[in-house]
Amino acid sequence: MNPAGVLVSCRAASRTYGAGPTAVVAVHGASCEIRTGEHIAITGPSGSGKSTLLHLLAGLERPTSGRVAWPGLAKGVPGPSAVGVVFQGPSLIPALDVAENTSLPLVLAGQPEPSARRRALDCLALVDAAHLADKLPEELSGGQAQRVAVARVLAAAPRLILADEPTGQLDRVTGRRVIDVLLATADALGAGLVVATHDPRVARRLSRQWSMHDGRLRPGPAVPGRRTQPSVARGAGP
Repeated sequence: MNPAGVLVSCRAASRTYGAGPTAVVAVHGASCEIRTGEHIAITGPSGSGKSTLLHLLAGLERPTSGRVAWPGLAKGVPGPSAVGVVFQGPSLIPALDVAENTSLPLVLAGQPEPSARRRALDCLALVDAAHLADKLPEELSGGQAQRVAVARVLAAAPRLILADEPTGQLDRVTGRRVIDVLLATADALGAGLVVATHDPRVARRLSRQWSMHDGRLRPGPAVPGRRTQPSVARGAGP
């Protein structure tokens, strides 16, 4: 049974890279739950563990210790149709044009190519990137590629959206537009939304703010004026 619409749950999850005296602990004993419809910002300096935590929540990495589970997803298994990730770095396939990159998750899920392309073009339009449909990734600026990556996630209509610095390469106006689209899409889908960001203006747009420092997750208060739901986040240690 899925308690209170929990999409993903971490219990004392840690992630360590390497071993012995050179080991680096990227996430220390993080415990949290992301529920349906929640909007959460995770703030913290570079190297604080935000990206690693998102990868654990997406099932892209396994915890070294502790547990991550997805009780709100079909069969309890994360996948591109259930969990969408906007990566901080380049993530587009070089040999495919923008429309093909955006529609790829739908085609892999068995949707006919014509309808997948229409859906892709609609999502590209949401982030003001429809005019880029026929371009290859090498022809895009960093900001344009990031907008396409957002459109690709939205096209799959996932239950959980995880965005790692989605506005990091965008100007202020375009960044605001992308956050508008992420929030509106999450609301329309009833999806959970987690955004890792350095930008306090972006963090204030979401209903809850958590922070990470030295790999430790800390909860924060709900932001007044935005809808929120009950949420928990705990870090190991004081």
